[in-house]
This record gives sequence, C-alpha cells and structure tokens, in this order.
Amino acid sequence: MVQIDTRPAPKAHDKELIPRVMVRAMLALVLACLTLVTLARLTDTPLIATPPDGKVVASRIVSLSVDTSGAATIRDETGTVIADLPPEQGGFISGVGRVVERERLKNRVALDGPVTLIWQDTGRISIQDPSTGWSADLMGFGADNARAFARLLAP
Repeated sequence: MVQIDTRPAPKAHDKELIPRVMVRAMLALVLACLTLVTLARLTDTPLIATPPDGKVVASRIVSLSVDTSGAATIRDETGTVIADLPPEQGGFISGVGRVVERERLKNRVALDGPVTLIWQDTGRISIQDPSTGWSADLMGFGADNARAFARLLAP
C-alpha cells in the first residue's frame, strides 16, 4: 500500500525577514532624531514642553523611609509619623523614595535627608530633594499616583 502525502510542502523562508529598505528607513529615522536633538542642544534652543509654573499653594517637608517590598513610612519635620503604608498601599511612594535614595547615592550625600512636597495653584504636585537638586513633577505618573502624595500634603 502506498501512502501519498497531500499536505503542501513547507514554504522556504526568505533570507531576509526584515527588508533592507525597512532597516535603512529605521536607521534614517534614528539619525534624523539624533541630528535634531544635537542641533537643539548646540544652539541652546529653549525648552517649550515644560509644565507651567504656578504659585505654591501648599508645601510640606517630609522624610521618606522606604522598603523594597513597597512599604513606606513618611514623617514630618518634627519626626511625627504622617503615614505608615503597607506594601499594598505604599508602592508608588516607595518607588519615588527609592529614586531619591539612588540620586543621593550618586551624589554622595546623606540618605536620610528630607524632601519637599509642593502643590501649585495649577493643580500640579511635585517633589524636590534639596540635597541633590533632583525634582519630579508627579502629575506625569497619573492621577492616582499624584493623589497618593496629595494626601500627604493635607493637614
């Protein structure tokens, strides 16, 4: 008995999975971006996509104690605990605290210094580390994450 295979023969793959034209176009796009950024830096082009400055409505100096598990303890200037957050609630605050610690390690300054939370009349919330000059606009991380820090600013 003779068996005949009725399945079609597998297609041979092309040697080029990505066409050369596409690779060249992607390279041209990367080089164009690099050229534009270099020109902007060399000519000191002013930044135009920055958040608007506003007047400070509220600010608070706090100390962050964070853990890699996501737990965070936040104290005010006097050392009073403002919030003691378990890992389920302190994730974003703990993440920002780890960034502050990393910046302090890079700049070789004390790890336990305070940071300043600032709420502006534009509705934007930011955090600033006076020991390193680092700051971040927390609105860029979403409303829920900014709200976590807004609770710390409430009296």
